[in-house]
Amino acid sequence: MELRQIEAFLAVAEELHFGRAATRLHMAQSPLSQTIKKLEKDLGAELFERNTRAVSLTTAGLSLLPHARKILEELDLARRAATAETGTVYGRLAIGFSGALNHKTLPPLTRALRNRYPGLDLTLHGGLLTQDALGHLRNGSLDLSFIGLPVDAPSLATRRIAIEPLGATVPVDHPLAGRQSIALNELAEDGFVTMRQAQGSTLREAIFSACTIAGFRTRVAQEVTDPYTALSLVAGGVGVSLMPDSVAGIMPAGTVFIPLSGHAPQLESGIAWNPALTSPALTLALEVAEEVLPTPA
Repeated sequence: MELRQIEAFLAVAEELHFGRAATRLHMAQSPLSQTIKKLEKDLGAELFERNTRAVSLTTAGLSLLPHARKILEELDLARRAATAETGTVYGRLAIGFSGALNHKTLPPLTRALRNRYPGLDLTLHGGLLTQDALGHLRNGSLDLSFIGLPVDAPSLATRRIAIEPLGATVPVDHPLAGRQSIALNELAEDGFVTMRQAQGSTLREAIFSACTIAGFRTRVAQEVTDPYTALSLVAGGVGVSLMPDSVAGIMPAGTVFIPLSGHAPQLESGIAWNPALTSPALTLALEVAEEVLPTPA
């Protein structure tokens, strides 16, 4: 396997179009196709499914993809190591997060990493709910991710970083919007805006569990892909939702956050990583996270 073959494979895998990949590599399409065919012949497996309309990765191609990325990343790190000054910390770190739910936890970590280790290349991937993030950690496309807890992921390591009470989010014209606090069962007749079930959101699970404990079944008014979209739909009067109290300060106009009375349900969140894919950059990130995002008592 040659370096130019790996570069060609990655370009086609990321563009899913031979023409665009050839342009990206500053070469003609025919030599690119021949390079891919030779790589497939050397490996004894087809990497792409091709037809007149689309290009897609085969199972073999999907399996090769994270390793190909790692090869090029390691090559880049090797080049930087050869020219780095003594004591310089370098490397790449891909961090996943969900968006609105991490607006208080992501900035302290990334700010500390950038200030202390300017040689680290940080790539941030937003809009990832828990199960999606776990999949990316397993295949190596993420090094570290913010997730909801608990999770069933025996091959991954996790650490809790926050425990937050859930509160109600309602439209500003909701009959309960002016209250200082409410009981969750007062929302029993409302429709809820939640994350999609297929995405494996721990927030969704917490909402359904809390409603069950409060004595009613959650009626879903709308499913969305991320928490802030849920808040936007609440503002539009589509339904109500539950959110951790950390979002109270970033509520969109037209939405009210109301604490829940009594023993409010809680949402636990943490960070996760793959111990089998630990790198020097990840080790540094975990050390910094331990300091700026300590495990709550």
